[in-house]
Amino acid sequence: MVSIKAVNDLKITEDHWLDHVRRIPSPNQDERPMGYDISLIVIHAISLPPGEFGKGEVERLFTNSLDCDAHPSYSSLDGVRVSSHVLIDREGIVTQFVPFDRRAWHAGESSFQGQKECNNFGIGIELEGTESVPFTENQYSVLIAIARGLMDRYPCIQPHRIVGHNAIAPDRKWDPGPQFDWPMFKDRLFKLGVQQKT
Repeated sequence: MVSIKAVNDLKITEDHWLDHVRRIPSPNQDERPMGYDISLIVIHAISLPPGEFGKGEVERLFTNSLDCDAHPSYSSLDGVRVSSHVLIDREGIVTQFVPFDRRAWHAGESSFQGQKECNNFGIGIELEGTESVPFTENQYSVLIAIARGLMDRYPCIQPHRIVGHNAIAPDRKWDPGPQFDWPMFKDRLFKLGVQQKT
């Protein structure tokens, strides 16, 4: 398990995986439909059980091995089939579940700028966290490095196309929530030389 602490450490392989991070392929993925460019990053937040970190339950959820009897809050997850491309834990350790050229099942019913079904053209990044606890510096550093790498690899992704789950499904989702520091995140991206293209 490797964390990415600097942009220079980041490599995306020819087969669309992050190099030198833990890979746990999720069964909850499929091919992207024809005619869609990868053009959106969706930032999520998750903790299982709610408010608890480091238990490995998110990994189990994404691989269909979560024991839904293990905690009362899991009852609504029975039979749910979801995934994200990447999970960044509280220490900044990265696990990738789906290669970026394939469709992870993270956004659900969603729309961005009038374009529905964001899974078709989006990349999902989960941060281990809640709406009441600040995210860690390690998480921000790693997220920024990954976002920069994805923008280099998939040039249709622009800063204004990096959004929260709540922005594409506002009636259903809260994440990444009020603890996510959007101004700082965007400022640090711009300081790395990322520019908004028109």
